[in-house]
Amino acid sequence: MLRSSFVRSRSTLARAYSTKTLKIGLIPGDGIGREVIPAGKAVLEALPKEDGLSFEFVNLLAGFEHFKQTGTALPDETVEVLKKECDGALFGAVSSPTTKVAGYSSPIVALRKKLGLYANVRPVKSVDGAPGRPVDLVIVRENTEDLYIKQERQYTAEDGTQVAEAIKRITETASQRIGKMAFDIALSRQALRDAGAPSIHKTSTVTITHKSNVLSLSDGLFRETIRKFYDANKDKYGSVNVNEQIVDSMVYRLFREPEVFDVVVGPNLYGDILSDGAAALVGSLGVVPSANVGDEFVIGEPCHGSAPDIEGKGISNPIATIRSTALMLEFLGFPNPAARIYKAVDANLAEGKILTPDLGGSSSTQDVINDIIKRL
Repeated sequence: MLRSSFVRSRSTLARAYSTKTLKIGLIPGDGIGREVIPAGKAVLEALPKEDGLSFEFVNLLAGFEHFKQTGTALPDETVEVLKKECDGALFGAVSSPTTKVAGYSSPIVALRKKLGLYANVRPVKSVDGAPGRPVDLVIVRENTEDLYIKQERQYTAEDGTQVAEAIKRITETASQRIGKMAFDIALSRQALRDAGAPSIHKTSTVTITHKSNVLSLSDGLFRETIRKFYDANKDKYGSVNVNEQIVDSMVYRLFREPEVFDVVVGPNLYGDILSDGAAALVGSLGVVPSANVGDEFVIGEPCHGSAPDIEGKGISNPIATIRSTALMLEFLGFPNPAARIYKAVDANLAEGKILTPDLGGSSSTQDVINDIIKRL
């Protein structure tokens, strides 16, 4: 039985490759990104030959360290190689300076815009038998607008004090396509349940997260657009339940009763905060994957940052990257090898003997990689 939740039947990503050789761009970025991206490569290379896949890899540059060396955070060559040569990519991590650095902007944000990666899909799932409340949800985050358009200004007010302003942009177009993505994922997850896949949910539900009680125009447009799309397409999505949650109460319920959530869709900022917070429900940011997805390309990206405090110590958790690698394969239309990877990771976590320190273990990054590859 396929354990894929994300393959979209009409997407150009889920196409049949004639050669079954996939070229994957590797973008380590900063910090521990350089330590965990090799884990994704190693797992792809270790997939059993019966899956019928082979891989070529190309190493690409981006990140804050590259900016400090060259003055460019995202080289044009990296974008061109991804567009013209690669089927998908893995992105490690990027350092984000907390103060303004002239000329610098996040390369992953730029990649999302340049490659049309309008959705950030972040599944958060507890391992069967793990202590605590069960978690099995997917956060679908709009990836291209909101406050992340980075249109800010600072000026001096009449009283001589400084004022900073940022534009929050919500469009009908972006809201509708992210809503559609959420509903499609809900249908895929329900199809798996109907086929007998284990789940804590019996029916599919999409929860729209917003703050339209305060931001009545911007967040109001987001929620109204998604609801309008649902109402206009009930012939396809009528089996999906739809509700909504104000973002502050969403945070409260996420930690009090995470088992009630199935698919959560939100604007860029709320999706970012909720998905990082949800990682605490399953132990660590080091185990939570994500995929930046558009109609023509996908980049797998672990949810953790560059973690400079543990860089170079050999203890960074590679599981988020390995799961992101599987998620990339799902969106590329290869659920069987993706399922192998998920099963191997789940077995490692369920046994609980070979874990990195963020999960209470004492194993190294390479120990975990070796154990997961052995389980493949």
